[in-house]
Amino acid sequence: MSDDNQRPDYDHELQRIADYVLSAPAPSAEAWETARYCLMDTLGCGLLALRFPECTKHLGPQVPGTQVPQGARVPGTSFCLDPVKAAFDIGTAIRWLDYNDTWLAAEWGHPSDNLGAILAVSDHLSQQRTARGEAPLTMDDVLQAMIMAHEIQGVLALDNSFNRVGLDHVVLVKVASTAVSAWLMGADREQLLSALSHAFVDGQSLRTYRHAPNAGSRKSWAAGDATARGVRLADMAMRGEMGIPGALSAPQWGFYDVAFSHTNRDLATKPEGERRFSFQREFGCHVMENVLFKISFPAEFHAQTACEAAMALHPDVAGRLDEIERIELVTHESAIRIIAKTGPLANPADRDHCLQYMVAVPLIFGALEAEHYEDDFHAAHPQIDRLRGLMQVVEEPRYSADYLDPDKRSIANAVQVFFNDGSHTDRVEVEYPIGHRRRREEGMPELVEKFTRHLATRFPPRQADAILAQCKSTDALEGTPVHRFMDQWRI
Repeated sequence: MSDDNQRPDYDHELQRIADYVLSAPAPSAEAWETARYCLMDTLGCGLLALRFPECTKHLGPQVPGTQVPQGARVPGTSFCLDPVKAAFDIGTAIRWLDYNDTWLAAEWGHPSDNLGAILAVSDHLSQQRTARGEAPLTMDDVLQAMIMAHEIQGVLALDNSFNRVGLDHVVLVKVASTAVSAWLMGADREQLLSALSHAFVDGQSLRTYRHAPNAGSRKSWAAGDATARGVRLADMAMRGEMGIPGALSAPQWGFYDVAFSHTNRDLATKPEGERRFSFQREFGCHVMENVLFKISFPAEFHAQTACEAAMALHPDVAGRLDEIERIELVTHESAIRIIAKTGPLANPADRDHCLQYMVAVPLIFGALEAEHYEDDFHAAHPQIDRLRGLMQVVEEPRYSADYLDPDKRSIANAVQVFFNDGSHTDRVEVEYPIGHRRRREEGMPELVEKFTRHLATRFPPRQADAILAQCKSTDALEGTPVHRFMDQWRI
């Protein structure tokens, strides 16, 4: 009898993730506090996105008017949905304006995207448990799930580049959301492994919609789609759906051979048994401790320091725009590969992934807001494209090296403007954005101000003040039933 059909053990990478989720060490005080700030900032970004019809057209029940009993609420709305659709809606609003947190490594991404799944599942389960007379889930569970989701997505991203094989980073959102959704649902090890295996054998999103000439609005709802799929897969596993133990490593049919190794030159040179994900570090709470916040600008993170440099140059440039001969923009390799872009820009999603556009706007106006990417604004200011045409984008090897250095993780850019008369501005270099861990003390007060502004876009003062008071206090937040917390966010 042939042994070809001998069912293998689960891939050790899946086991590694599952064992972390089931026995995660207590997070550090820094990770816990950072998670609270991340919760505030992420929800605030979702509220701001509700001002944009292109976002809100995706939200709400599939059947208009439906209210799901004990369903999950979507902050800033009156919707009460099943957890899968609620995860999509929350995740889509969070990601719409490219303003939530960021993780940069071999792969990039936004770990707070997973909050869509975390809030949807925990709100629904908290209501269910209360109705049965059981203890509800609390915001402690939400913060713990956030730390774990950040860690899963971020550690997998450290050494493993999905973008280089054409896959979008939301594959990691799906994996992390699946893991923590299953944990919130009370999964045992077998159920968790099953859910994770399905996350990898799923079809994965291509990066087509993030790059010229196809950049478009799907990049704003792709993470919502991934986090909703994570909830669905976790639910299926909880209902007893069998797993796929060799989801990653099965020859010819597994994730590595189909979607990763055979097109990844670095992995393709390795022996077959070594064509696996690399883990730079053990799972813990490193990612939450070091996550990057977008505080100053709703802009792709590789451009944050360039925008800050442009803001600094605005007073010296704004009155001399017609005299500009060229603009030197010195950056790192990842920024060039992802967001350096010439030619026409077709839509807001195209513009907020264009390095030159994101530098031109603050040079001219001394600000960069979400509205500055809209069609009407762009059409009204042809000077933006004129300045884009004057920009020379150059890689600085030191910036590229420091970007990947685990002890630095800088995101450096420098901007200098040259005029027709031979004069020029200073060369303004910014290595670390204000949302970086190295500028955390400087950044957190501004993050709270950002959150306060976003609350005011959706809630009357009394409701906004109550939300702010709870989110600003660790004591007020911890122990709060999730459904009570979510009650405050309804309109």
